[in-house]
Order: sequence, then C-alpha cells, then structure tokens
Amino acid sequence: MELRTLRYFVAVAEELHFGRAATRLHISQPPLSRAIKRLEAEVGALLFTRSPTGVTLTAVGSVLLDEARALLDHADRVRVRVSAAAGVATITVGILGDGTDPGVARLAAAFRRSHPGIDIRVRDTDLTDPTCGLRAGLVDVALTRAPFDGTALTVRALRADPVGVVLRADDPLARRDGLRLAELADRRWFQFPRGTDPVWQSYWNGGRPREGPVVRAVQECLQTVLWNGTVGLAPLGHDLPAELAVVPLVDMPPSRVVAVWREGDTNPLVRSFVRTATAAYRR
Repeated sequence: MELRTLRYFVAVAEELHFGRAATRLHISQPPLSRAIKRLEAEVGALLFTRSPTGVTLTAVGSVLLDEARALLDHADRVRVRVSAAAGVATITVGILGDGTDPGVARLAAAFRRSHPGIDIRVRDTDLTDPTCGLRAGLVDVALTRAPFDGTALTVRALRADPVGVVLRADDPLARRDGLRLAELADRRWFQFPRGTDPVWQSYWNGGRPREGPVVRAVQECLQTVLWNGTVGLAPLGHDLPAELAVVPLVDMPPSRVVAVWREGDTNPLVRSFVRTATAAYRR
C-alpha cells in the first residue's frame, strides 16, 4: 500500500465525505474515489458504505484506519530521523487559528535563532481538526487550542484566553458588557462538520447541543454571523470587522492555547520546539 493512498483513506475516514476529504487534500474528487476503489480492491473488501449524504466505515475500514494512522505516523518519524542523520533535519508545525498571535511571532523568531540549520515547515489548518493533522501524521507538533480528545497525545498549556460571543453589531445583545450562556439558548450557533472531534465541538457549543450552519474556517464563522445572524464563540483580543462585535461570556471557561505532540515521540526537535514555545508564550 502506498503511503499517499493511505493518507487519502484516512482523510475520507475522518471526513466521512469524499467531497470534504478532497477539499482537505487539495485534490479533485474523481482521483480520490478511484484511489479508494483501488485500495478496496487491494484489501479485498469494502472500506466504506456509501450513501447520498456521505460514507461510513465498515468493520474492515475501522481496522485499516487504526493501522493506517500507525503506519503514517511511523513513516513521518522515519523521515525525520533519516533527515537528521543526513544533516537535513525538518520539523513540520501545524497551526490552528490566528497566525498573527504575538506568541506565534515570538516563538518563530526564537526557534529560528536556536535552530538555524533546520527546515521549518508550516501547515495551516481549518477548524475541523484541532490537532492540525497530528493524528494523520501530517505534522510533528501543533500549536492549537484545547480542549479536544487527547488520547495518545501530550498537551502542554501555553496560555489561557477569555472567551466571548461573536454577534452582529446591530444585535441588541451586542451592547451588553457581559453575557451568560443561558441568554443565548434560543440562538442558532455555527457548527463544525460531522466527524469533528466531539470534545472540541462541545466546547465551542458552550457545553450543549446546538443547531446552525456548518463552517470550517474562521472567516466562514464570521461570515455566517454577518449573513445569518447566528452566534458563535471566539477568544477575546482578536480584531473583528466593524459589522461584528464580541461580548465577554462570564460563565465560559477560557480557551487554552497549547502545544501538542504524539505521546512517546522522541524527536529532539519536537522537545526543543515545545520548550521554546513555553518560554515564548510566558512573556
């Protein structure tokens, strides 16, 4: 099995939709479908049950998903170790959210100074994967926000940010100095796609099920508030268009900025990155 095909399979298994997986992989849908069909022929069994609304994993697909993730994880570790041995060490960093965060800027500068010969690759991700491709083996370490399912991951808290609700500027609640979650119970909230980490989704839903339009990126969140009058949560301190406002939530736990990596990862670059991040965000 080719590693590229396994990455395609993992993307479809996590998105449970060929179209969304193709978008995530930056390819068109037909070659993705053909690759999965070839993989099914090679395995000798169906990996997905197809329907007009998406796909679900078969029992065989579930087994392959676990193995594929492990293989991809191992392949990435091999690349890092071989590159390091050849003197061409590389670290791939996943970033979720606002890349203009001053903590990110300080970290980037400090890491470049201390690792002048290292090839640093950055993968910017959308809101559907809070680990920024870490589980899929696409990055070595992620700068993201908790909470999310931390199984087999190590999480280092870097900073805690208060959270507010994003509203249209003409919304009557936008004039308030503070709000409680109960005051938003009758509102529609933006939602993440099906299959998104449930811990992550629950946090950004204020701890209870909600209904509303599906979004994948920060700009989509802002636009759905602007166009549909939906509400959603966001860390305080970010610039917003004049048409939008953010009101602090007094009963919402803070959003934690974290560094996260695979449990047991012995890559020295990852350890050094986390140490540098801890110092950069402490300022």
